[in-house]
Amino acid sequence: MDAAILSKLLSPEGWALLGALPPYDERLAMRTATRLREGGIAPDLAAAALTQSRLRAKARAKFGDFADGMLFTPDGLEQATRLLVAAVHARRYRDAGTTLVADLTCGVGADAMTFAATGLRVLATDVDEVTAAIAAVNLRHFPEAEVRHTDGLTLDLLAEGVDGVYADPARRTRAGSRIFDPRAYAPPLDAVWALRDVVPAVGIKVGPGIPHEGLPADAETQWVSVDGDVVEAGLWFGPLAPAGPGRSALVLRTVTDAEGKEHTLSRTVREDPATVVVPDVGAVGQYLYEPDGAIIRAGLVAHVAAELGGRLVDPTIAYITTDTPGALPPTDPAALHSGDGGAEAPVATGYRVLDTMPFGLKRLKAYLRERNVGRITIKKRGTAVVPEQLRSQLVLTGGEEATIILTRVAGSQQILVVEPLGGRG
Repeated sequence: MDAAILSKLLSPEGWALLGALPPYDERLAMRTATRLREGGIAPDLAAAALTQSRLRAKARAKFGDFADGMLFTPDGLEQATRLLVAAVHARRYRDAGTTLVADLTCGVGADAMTFAATGLRVLATDVDEVTAAIAAVNLRHFPEAEVRHTDGLTLDLLAEGVDGVYADPARRTRAGSRIFDPRAYAPPLDAVWALRDVVPAVGIKVGPGIPHEGLPADAETQWVSVDGDVVEAGLWFGPLAPAGPGRSALVLRTVTDAEGKEHTLSRTVREDPATVVVPDVGAVGQYLYEPDGAIIRAGLVAHVAAELGGRLVDPTIAYITTDTPGALPPTDPAALHSGDGGAEAPVATGYRVLDTMPFGLKRLKAYLRERNVGRITIKKRGTAVVPEQLRSQLVLTGGEEATIILTRVAGSQQILVVEPLGGRG
């Protein structure tokens, strides 16, 4: 989108058109575009409005109902922090006592909106003119938020009165390829975390694939998952890391109570830099647990294994096995609420192990046919087998269901036949 099209969208006619469009349906998009043009709407405005309608529909996964009043760019939506996680960011700044946060790479303004909604003043910047203008639209309801089209690294933070810095550097090229080298981020990671010499309270959102090697020793690096999907990692410095430096994982899980109301459960697992946790490795027991992805990314599988009183099935595989049900805190429906305490998010998914066997297509096919299995869930870790190919090779026609896990056990390829536990561990 260029500035001219954005200007048309923001005109009374464009804004009214956007608000009057029906819920986006890909199958009806061409028909809707034709109807708009036949109704006298300029083709470029019609196309821009339909694009925003499509982006708003996609954005509901991150922003819920707020998406209906926002504008987006495709790249801005892709990188935007979902509101649930942005609220966690905002809580760090609020609890640290900051009053004015400089969001140096605000994008479409997701984090800046949440900062402002929690009562913080915000100075949001973006180097792209159209993106900065869209952020200003999305922040229009927050008079305590200012948006500038500028390079945030050029700000005189002390002169502006900034006491908290946040950045979400771009991690994709213009062609859309993912950037893995932090020095190639825009702006480079080194340039952002150097700002802690000026303002100690610095937070930086990075990709969850960031390697452990080279992480700053004075930061808390936290990986975050939402409903099983690892969405980001964050580097938190100074007062934004009250628990001190080290690696941690934040697990967020949405659950529904008996009345149909949704709640967000959370659980934080931290490493103790002073203690080295070495997990046992042993034979597959009666139960198997798969740690949450944030736990795995943070390298804290051993901590969960110790909590479960379990052992790894292989020193290189993130599956934990126990001989008795793991003693993770239960999810108590009576204690459901948003925030910390009470019911906690599960940090692992549990299975009862029904059978184990060495990997072999003929053996597995015979096993499943003997049990009249026609529908199969395939999970894998530490194997090159492609589940879709395996499923087509099995040619199952029965009426029963089964779950299998393909993995390494003590260095050899194994098949574990399991059934999910009634609740998550």
